[in-house]
Amino acid sequence: MAGGENFDMVIFGGVGDLATRKLLPALYYLNRDGHFLSHSRVIACGRSGLAREAFQAHAEQACRRYVRAADLDDSALQSFLQRLDYVRVDAAEKSHFEALAETLNRQDPDRTRVYFLATRPDLFASLCENMSAAGLNTAASRVVLEKPLGTDLASANEINCRVGAVFAEEQIFRIDHYLGKETVQNLMALRFGNALFEPLWRRTNISDVQITVAEQVGVEGRADYYDSTGAMRDMVQNHLLQLLCMFAMEPPCSNEANAVRDEKLKVLRALKPLVGQAALSHTVRGQYRAGAINGQAVPGYLDEDGVATDSSTETYALIKAHVDTWRWAGVPFYLRSGKRLAERRAEIVVNFRPVPLNIFSKDMGSLPVNRMVIRLHPDEGVRLNVLAKQPGPAMRLKPVSLHLDFASTFKVRPLDAYERLLTEVIRGNLTLFMRNDELEAAWRWVDPIIAAWQDSGEPPRSYNAGSWGPSSAVSLLARDGMVWHEEVEDAR
Repeated sequence: MAGGENFDMVIFGGVGDLATRKLLPALYYLNRDGHFLSHSRVIACGRSGLAREAFQAHAEQACRRYVRAADLDDSALQSFLQRLDYVRVDAAEKSHFEALAETLNRQDPDRTRVYFLATRPDLFASLCENMSAAGLNTAASRVVLEKPLGTDLASANEINCRVGAVFAEEQIFRIDHYLGKETVQNLMALRFGNALFEPLWRRTNISDVQITVAEQVGVEGRADYYDSTGAMRDMVQNHLLQLLCMFAMEPPCSNEANAVRDEKLKVLRALKPLVGQAALSHTVRGQYRAGAINGQAVPGYLDEDGVATDSSTETYALIKAHVDTWRWAGVPFYLRSGKRLAERRAEIVVNFRPVPLNIFSKDMGSLPVNRMVIRLHPDEGVRLNVLAKQPGPAMRLKPVSLHLDFASTFKVRPLDAYERLLTEVIRGNLTLFMRNDELEAAWRWVDPIIAAWQDSGEPPRSYNAGSWGPSSAVSLLARDGMVWHEEVEDAR
């Protein structure tokens, strides 16, 4: 890793939710698996004045809670904890950054430094400016910006301009953890490493694409953040649009970072604008009411602690999008994400067009279409549904699945998304991170949709917790003669 060099990982917001649940466990795995050289360090920063030992105790508790029990080795954990340090840093106190610089400069000041900003986005710019003023932006420094990057195009531009004034674009890693998932990486391999699939990946063979990121959880104590954000800003603007780009982009000329990101940008710029009435007719926004998840009663969104009783924040968003290119003209992409849905799943479903002529017995009716399901979680893998003859004298066809399950096929523990992304940051590989112009293009497309929702004055459609969202989400597809993937599965 990092060319075999030592490095410093500095985490701002070092005892926050993201660091506790994701970053510290991911760094434990990287250390356990031999990716840290002997003098590499992890330095957490936060406003509280924790002693080093107190932070180590916090990190130990985080690892014991969020690392799989089978993967937790006491000697590896102790080795990891010895790498940890803590420095008090308030984003507004310049003297604190001088203290951080003193800690970092005790080791080789020219080593790779990764500054991970696991804080509120409104602190990104001041953190970067104060780091630069303290001389922390060395030639071997990288800064990682967590989503959401702004709340609209204007705020995103302000953050990017101020951060870009002190860090060069090649030093800025805008993270979207979905791009670190094994299945998303395999999407590249599936498309561009196999002669079988690339000729099929176009409008003449594909009828529609459904991209779903469904959660069973509610706001989980994050109402102060979520009620001012909603599903569109929290999930669609970043995760779902990035999945759309990876699926729909043209073959890049190489696997080099800017070659891949150039093609993703073309997809974002080719999205058909949705403005005014077009935005309303091509979208559904919803908000969950009381219901049941896995047999347990759960409250409605308006009854969650910290949510305003008259809140119109959407907890569900569906968009029918079109990519206006020769490859994809006329193919609808249905993007949906929501909380308190029937299952926790993230997947891309590709429905292929039917055969032009059914030569088999007419009493069979129309033949089921071929379908590819690319599952991101849980159970990462790819399933291709095809038709085969049932055993017996009659010619009867039945859907069967060709299934690639990554866990059983490769028999190794897949890297967690943050493990992979942290590894790529340390290596300096930008391929899996968003470029500034990508972020701008995403907000430029999303902003008019949010504006149309606000201007309409219509409240979000209600849906029961534990369902698949508002009934109008089914109607939107039905108008196109389409059905959701889970409806087909339930009908079998």
